[in-house]
Amino acid sequence: MSPRAAFRLLEPIAVRWADVDQMGHVNNAKYFTYCESARMSYFAAIDLERHRLERQGPALVAATLNFRQQVHWPAALEVGVRTAEVGRSSFRHEYVLFRAGGDEVVAEGGGVIAWVDYAAGRAIPLPDGLREAIRRFESGE
Repeated sequence: MSPRAAFRLLEPIAVRWADVDQMGHVNNAKYFTYCESARMSYFAAIDLERHRLERQGPALVAATLNFRQQVHWPAALEVGVRTAEVGRSSFRHEYVLFRAGGDEVVAEGGGVIAWVDYAAGRAIPLPDGLREAIRRFESGE
């Protein structure tokens, strides 16, 4: 089975000239921006906004990436994103960045998204409806 098949969401990314640094390859910070784009598409796919309250919502609290290959402009990538684990007040995403249309991995990593009471500045339990939305999306229901 293709590694891409593990992801219900693959976000297309067109590498821009501005993403390339003096070394001639995509700057490492841009990969985090690519993952952010995939995360926002994932949030839209699970209708995360429906679960937000005025002073509660998601906050990225950890992010990691391992860089496997250099990418040069021009290039097309796809970011696979999935929820690997749901905890009490957070969920963990896995990201894999592929060259578009294939299984060649250029980077992989993850992120932890906490559900935060913004006024109190602390994590609070995930809404039950959000847990269910994640479960339904990941199971393909």
